[in-house]
Amino acid sequence: MQLVSDSEEGGMECIMKSKKYVYDWDDFNENQKDAVTMAKDIISDPELPELEEIIIGCWGESWDNSAQSILDSIVENKEKFTNVKHLFIGDMDYEECEVSWIEQADYSKLWAALPGLEKLTIKGSTNLELGEVKHPNLKSFEIICGGLGESVIQSIAKAELPELRELMLYIGVEDYGFDGDISDIKGLLEKSDFPKLESLGLMDSEIQDEITEEVVKSKYMKQVRKLALSNGTLTDKGGEILLKELPSFPNIKEVDLEYHYLSDKMMKKLKELPIDICLDDPQEEDEYDGEVYRYPMLTE
Repeated sequence: MQLVSDSEEGGMECIMKSKKYVYDWDDFNENQKDAVTMAKDIISDPELPELEEIIIGCWGESWDNSAQSILDSIVENKEKFTNVKHLFIGDMDYEECEVSWIEQADYSKLWAALPGLEKLTIKGSTNLELGEVKHPNLKSFEIICGGLGESVIQSIAKAELPELRELMLYIGVEDYGFDGDISDIKGLLEKSDFPKLESLGLMDSEIQDEITEEVVKSKYMKQVRKLALSNGTLTDKGGEILLKELPSFPNIKEVDLEYHYLSDKMMKKLKELPIDICLDDPQEEDEYDGEVYRYPMLTE
């Protein structure tokens, strides 16, 4: 098992004791390492009481071996994780495991087990369940995936996260887990209640224009400073919506539209707005048999 530790975050102001737990090919192919053994490795690590950030990478055949043993071990040994503020489950690249293959877990019991947690990042959505999301201190929540399930979206819509500042969700596509529609996104924006939210990201979608339309009508437009509608199939239709609506919200200082299908003409208009807008990585449509195809950045 490879361990990476002692990362620094926030420059001079914050030094966070961090460690990444990850198995390489030899670990799980020759030595039969898996999520169960990783859970044991973490619990027995003498550095664990000092860690403020834990990053879980490939736990061995992550496409056929869920993270549940790791989550269960954290819950069962919660007294050993009282210092943990940041947790990332599933930090692996496509060479280790495609994002759509990562077997995730049920997080229902994690919320109460780690009351000091401030940031949670989950990568992968296969068999992902959040349960009743209720946490007094979580400030940042991100799910990176190729398709977000309707039940997960509904759990977030009902979540009690009074301190949440940042919410970043990859919506994805139907073929890789997104089994909802624009009404689910509308419901999330209407039903959720995050009074301290400052950064909102609903991205990586094949219905990015429709999502943009719902976002600009939402209550969060009056309070957020950063908006991310990146990594999806945003076209000039969505660009026109932003061009018209963004000037009405002086509180929004930054808009991330990286990876998009905007025309040069639309990009020029958006750049003229008095807002910091990222328009990197423009894409070109594919056309086949008279049909136009656009793809989000992350799917499989």
